[in-house]
Amino acid sequence: MELRSRNKIDPSFSMSSMTDIVFLLLIFFLLTSSLVPSNVLELKLPKADGETVQQEQVIVSINNEGEYFVGERSISKDQLEFELNNLLQNVPEGSFVLQAEENTYTKDIVYVMDVANRNKYKMVLATQPNE
Repeated sequence: MELRSRNKIDPSFSMSSMTDIVFLLLIFFLLTSSLVPSNVLELKLPKADGETVQQEQVIVSINNEGEYFVGERSISKDQLEFELNNLLQNVPEGSFVLQAEENTYTKDIVYVMDVANRNKYKMVLATQPNE
């Protein structure tokens, strides 16, 4: 008695369904990539809500040209650390306020932050109040 299976399995593979899936994925990625905006970041100056504390503080200012001021007196970048040490030697917390103009270079702000970190001063960055 000879037993043969009636259903024969075809060993060939059909690529038509695979190509359909690949083309659908390609169209999906092309459409979604065109929806992503090219200019993602729009930076503005930070505005903050909060109370203003009125006390006598040392104010360090930097303008857009990279000029440093302590109070209203202009000083050079090299003299900043020495001047802060003189002004804050008798202050227990050793804190000051940094006012940087809108288009000040980040390297100037980081320099003042580095001076504060080296001398363990507390620094507050001044912002504009919300209107």
